[in-house]
Amino acid sequence: MQEQFTRTALLLGEEGIDILNSSKVAIFGIGGVGGYTAEALARSGVGHFLLVDNDKVALSNLNRQIIATLDTVGRYKTQVMKERILSINPRAMVETRECFFLPENADDFDFSSYNYVVDAVDTVTAKLELIVRAKQAGVPVISSMGAGNKMDPTRFEVADIYQTSVCPLARVMRRELKARGIKDVKVVYSKEEAMKPKETPALEDTASCRRSIPGSIAFVPSVAGLIAAGEVVRDLTKKV
Repeated sequence: MQEQFTRTALLLGEEGIDILNSSKVAIFGIGGVGGYTAEALARSGVGHFLLVDNDKVALSNLNRQIIATLDTVGRYKTQVMKERILSINPRAMVETRECFFLPENADDFDFSSYNYVVDAVDTVTAKLELIVRAKQAGVPVISSMGAGNKMDPTRFEVADIYQTSVCPLARVMRRELKARGIKDVKVVYSKEEAMKPKETPALEDTASCRRSIPGSIAFVPSVAGLIAAGEVVRDLTKKV
């Protein structure tokens, strides 16, 4: 066992560390939530990763995303996250896909090869397809609900999607998952009512200005990501 995981082994045992080291976790979306999930899983000893995102680090990410620094602006988020993982655990195997997951390219992903799927993407269409594919493959999945326009990280909970309340995204997901015959999905969500943004950021893209852009802050999506990582670790090692 590598020395950097000895403190974790005090909680999980060497068998738990071995399970994590041999597990492959696919993380879709390497932003405010997914970036912290990936970081925590790397520090917990997960040995195999698939990182999926087509975004590059932007200046607007600096306020909340663990991969975002002035040095990484303009680089693919997946590549920056891969370097962080390997700087923590050089023995980790990290595969990256610079694309957005969509129903149109879902067949390009072998869900049966993953031990766990983390859904940290933004769009309902992608979230639904991720969950359906993971369920079809018999792979556990955790899905992150809305973290935008919120300020209280203590309001996050882990629950089955059909036991959620307050969150508008969860409401949409409940309806759409029920229509697809999905009976249960673990989610991390917040019961905090969303705030109304005080102002619209100045953006160069006028089309973006017409969209509803959620506010965000460092200590909210990060907590959602860490909670998701904790669920992954506990689920993978629960038989230890």
